[in-house]
Amino acid sequence: LLQPAVSVGNVGQLAIDLVISTLDMTKVGYFYTDCLVPMVGNNPYATAEENSTELSINAEVYWLPSKKLVVLQIRSPFIKNKYRPFCEALLSWVKGSRCARVVVLSSSHAYQRDDEQLLGTPLRYLLTPDLEKAVGGLMQELNWKEMEKVAAYPGISDTDKVLHIPGGGITKLLFTESCSKGIQMAVLLKFCSEGDNIPDAFVLVNYLNEWLQLVKSEVNSSSQWKIPSSWRLLFGSGLPPALF
Repeated sequence: LLQPAVSVGNVGQLAIDLVISTLDMTKVGYFYTDCLVPMVGNNPYATAEENSTELSINAEVYWLPSKKLVVLQIRSPFIKNKYRPFCEALLSWVKGSRCARVVVLSSSHAYQRDDEQLLGTPLRYLLTPDLEKAVGGLMQELNWKEMEKVAAYPGISDTDKVLHIPGGGITKLLFTESCSKGIQMAVLLKFCSEGDNIPDAFVLVNYLNEWLQLVKSEVNSSSQWKIPSSWRLLFGSGLPPALF
């Protein structure tokens, strides 16, 4: 299962858009919940006038049997105090559906990094203990950086370290609950700022592709992804028409 967190810059959701559009995934249903702000809109992945008027809502499920991949796309923010009920419902569905692994695409505020996090790549990963046993060695081979824990009381004590994902929305809760429930979950995230976050989405989805090899890697890593038609309305259409 691949899904976004509703986090800073909506980077995870934009990256999920690229996956669904590029792999031409089939919509198979909805994730019905009262934890998200209700919304409805036209088909964000329309390819012709005939399918442009299909309706989309706040949480939809897509799949690609050939890759054993299910994607949950979330398109609206959470209602206040509804993080935990959503987390419980989602992880219950994950277990009931017998999903082997869950990958969450997320982001975190770049301006709230500590000194260690300022070094090197802006990309980080987290693995639950159950998944660490299976793929931890591969992450080492890829030379990926694990999300650092930071001081719980900066300037007072540097010995107590905690996981801190500012701007990450439900990310930390999903991860810690998956650790306690024995669910194999990975979190892939990018430090970023609010603005035109399309470049961040490309970086994050390429990061995902390094591991899962969803598409064949190319020298120009942006050209391997198909831009959804709905992106024409983003950020004053900041992408050249040739990309659509």
